[in-house]
Formats: sequence, C-alpha cells, structure tokens
Amino acid sequence: MTPKENLAKFEYTLPNISTPGGSYVSVNIRENIAYIAIQFPILNAEYLYQGRLGDSLNTEDGYKAMELCALNVLAQINKKVGFEKVIGVNHIDAYFQSGENWDDSPKVVNGASDLFVKILEDKGKHSVSTPPSSSC
Repeated sequence: MTPKENLAKFEYTLPNISTPGGSYVSVNIRENIAYIAIQFPILNAEYLYQGRLGDSLNTEDGYKAMELCALNVLAQINKKVGFEKVIGVNHIDAYFQSGENWDDSPKVVNGASDLFVKILEDKGKHSVSTPPSSSC
C-alpha cells in the first residue's frame, strides 16, 4: 500500500506543517538525501504534551507525543519531498525531557518507530539514537 493509503487505513491525518522557529529550514535536500529538522509534538500550531516524562507526563503520553512528532515528519516529507520519492528512513534522533526516576525511553521512542513502519512499511525501518533526557 502507499503511505497515503496506510494513513487512511490507520485513520491518521497529517498535520499542517510547522515553520522553523530559527534561522534554518525544515527540510534540507542534498542530492538524494532529505534531512528533516526536529519536529515537536505540535498539532496544527498547538503545542501538546508539555512537561517531563515520569513527572507530569506518563509513558503513554510520551508514546503519543513521539507519534505526533513522526506525523509531523511525514507531513514535511509529503509537502516538501513527496512520498513517491522516499526510498527509506535511515535514522531518527529522539529527544524528550524526563524526571529523575523515569526510564521507559524505548517504549516512548516506539511511538515514532511504530508509526514510520505502519505508514512507510519496510521503508520505515530505521536506526535510533536517544540522548539522555532532552526535548522532542
């Protein structure tokens, strides 16, 4: 199935793309590689999931936040590259803030990973790095 068919099948809607908050571009294409700038859990200009995992947010909230970040990545790809040009997702860096005694980062990052595989199928398989306690 195509990414657009998979979005419909799993009842996802791509959000409006956000614009960068600084002096950078949201998508930078070099030859046949597209680099996507960090995408936050923003849904159509509204910031969601604000807080620290393990404190004001639970692991399920984190999963949903990462899923929303991934939807924003897909929205950027769809608008600026085109799904038909995607040969695969290579790697993602996942950032978030957490409390001192929270350590479910693999479960949270799966929010993005699971979405990429659902929508892009084999092209969505990727490697991941997660710096300790940052911000998505």
